[in-house]
Amino acid sequence: MNKIDTNNAWRLESPGAVGWAKSVQPSSDSKYTMISCDTHANEPSDLMKSRIDKKFAERLPRVEVDKDGNRWHIVEGMEPARWNMDNSDLQGEDRERNAVTADPKERLLDQERDGVDAEIIFPNKFLVIFATRDPEFAFAQARAYNDWAWETYGPYNDRMSPMAVVPTMDVDLAVEEIERVKSIGFRGVTIPVKPIYGGTSAQDAAYNNKGYDRFWSCLSETELPVTIHVGTGKDPRTTRGKGGAVTNYVAHALAPSVEVMSMVCSAGILERWENLKIVSVESGVGWFAWCGIAMDEAYKKHHMWTFPKLKELPSYYLKTQCFGTFQEDAVGIELAEKFGYTDSMLWANDYPHQEGSWPHSAESIERQMQGLSEKSRAKILGENAKRVFKFEI
Repeated sequence: MNKIDTNNAWRLESPGAVGWAKSVQPSSDSKYTMISCDTHANEPSDLMKSRIDKKFAERLPRVEVDKDGNRWHIVEGMEPARWNMDNSDLQGEDRERNAVTADPKERLLDQERDGVDAEIIFPNKFLVIFATRDPEFAFAQARAYNDWAWETYGPYNDRMSPMAVVPTMDVDLAVEEIERVKSIGFRGVTIPVKPIYGGTSAQDAAYNNKGYDRFWSCLSETELPVTIHVGTGKDPRTTRGKGGAVTNYVAHALAPSVEVMSMVCSAGILERWENLKIVSVESGVGWFAWCGIAMDEAYKKHHMWTFPKLKELPSYYLKTQCFGTFQEDAVGIELAEKFGYTDSMLWANDYPHQEGSWPHSAESIERQMQGLSEKSRAKILGENAKRVFKFEI
């Protein structure tokens, strides 16, 4: 365990939890059930190379060094990005988070240290599987990752559940992989924000196209929750220079989630397939209240253009079949009870990422959840996740 450094000292700030019925402190004998609905597997760098058809070897994500000694992250479908920071450049807990391995036994100890009872796991290095526009290459990578994830975490599925990666540019291949991972035992799937990475044309495939009916029908029949992680619809590393790191995270990684969630609500997808549960991952939840109001306003005021005509207003589907994960979102928590979204919110520590709360999730939760009722606090920390992902904790 590394000593807390100056840049991370704020993580220890907490008003405490006076009057709470239970605790979020890991050492407590009376602790809330805490399920982190967004964590990441720090996969081995050679995972794909050791499992995928050799004809794809030269196209896999990699780091290349130019003549000036600069390292570049090369991913098919994305612009090359400078990668000049490594673990030796970090200190304290920043370094500790960056050095986490994929070992499940180490992971259990790390999460117990943070008070986490169970977790939903997403790729780390290989979220970029969605970037290519070549279905054969995308699904070859997805199958390799899914097999590795189940071999690694499947024996611990009661505590750590990986989401199966399913690219969506080819519906036939997507349905085939959904059925395969369902038979293996996966608790859910993860799909990209958009079927075609980086697409901006109205002619590109979209989830509200009729051709995706069979895709949604398959997911409904399997009853697998659908997770959609931020940063999977377009290259988030768009703004360069001063402020780029902040702008890229807020505007290019998080914000595009609004598009897909409003689409599944307003296009009749959730109305037609009532079994579907859609989870927007790492996007925060402060926008849920605004999005619900904005969708309803557009539906009523633009009645001459809105189609299909729904049985309920779009916000109804956002509240009943949609969910969002967050780490630090005081605004979302403040609005949760007032606007009726306590059933839609899923807490996460985003282990082991720097934007997460590990290993000080207790303090993070205590800072945010002072104003909630006991019932709402319990729902957001774990009870909602038990219902969505069918954990038995």
